[in-house]
Amino acid sequence: MGATVASAVAALEAAYPPGLAQEWDAVGLVCGDPDEPVGRVLIAVDPTPAVVQDAVAGGVDLLVTHHPLLLRGVHGVPADEPKGAVVHRLIRSGCALFAAHTNADAASPGVSDALADALGVIVDRPLAPEEGPDGTTGTVGIGRIGHLEAPEPFSAFVARVSAALPATAWGVRGAGDPARSISRVAVSGGAGDSMLGLARDAGVDAYITADLRHHPADEHLQRPDAPALVDVAHWASEHPWCAQAAAVVRRALPEATVTVSTRRTDPWTLGAAEGAARGPATPTATAPPTMHDVIEGAAQP
Repeated sequence: MGATVASAVAALEAAYPPGLAQEWDAVGLVCGDPDEPVGRVLIAVDPTPAVVQDAVAGGVDLLVTHHPLLLRGVHGVPADEPKGAVVHRLIRSGCALFAAHTNADAASPGVSDALADALGVIVDRPLAPEEGPDGTTGTVGIGRIGHLEAPEPFSAFVARVSAALPATAWGVRGAGDPARSISRVAVSGGAGDSMLGLARDAGVDAYITADLRHHPADEHLQRPDAPALVDVAHWASEHPWCAQAAAVVRRALPEATVTVSTRRTDPWTLGAAEGAARGPATPTATAPPTMHDVIEGAAQP
């Protein structure tokens, strides 16, 4: 029997067990027939209309995303509403949708492992350990703690992060002494300011995450021995996971064509250079990728 939606889902749920998802989360198969054959798979962070359009135009049978389409409860999916339109577009085109969210965050390897690997951080343990499917702790959980092969100044480490992740208008921000030596590092893909305390308790030199807010970051930095902070765009912090998920599907469905989307789904589209407030604003924008860039150009993530 050839590759099907069901066989792809089985492989993804083995890698990212649904039992690891938070109670409030909505993971798994969103729409699609488990018995339908799968020849093309697209992996992305977000199931935005643009990503769905890419999938449909590319003849994709299964779209796998990190973020759920229907995270909050709905009473209907009318086609004249944004999310309903996405559901109708997927069903009409015969494209299934699967989401692995907080279960992919907590799995080992998971989202933060992919982020750490992209940054050259050697993982030691979870930042927030959880009980795994087998009842043991210490191998799964949100975030990761690791180390660099050799210490480097914080300024060089921020440049390392910027070079390793896909470019966004948000860019990469660092908070800390540029000369501080960085060796032990904590990472958490996605919004991670709820774990600032865990990063301090871990005794790391720097903590990399996304969506850091002003007050929690400021209060964190005022504490003795607080790790330096690196704030990146939410989408960029989770994009490395797409290659990891693609590898999972390729191993399970060797006959399928599995592609990682390069479409930037970070909602911010404009950025201004440092110091622009002292002179005329000169915002810059990055043009969205073409269809060729998104589907054909990403065959090797």
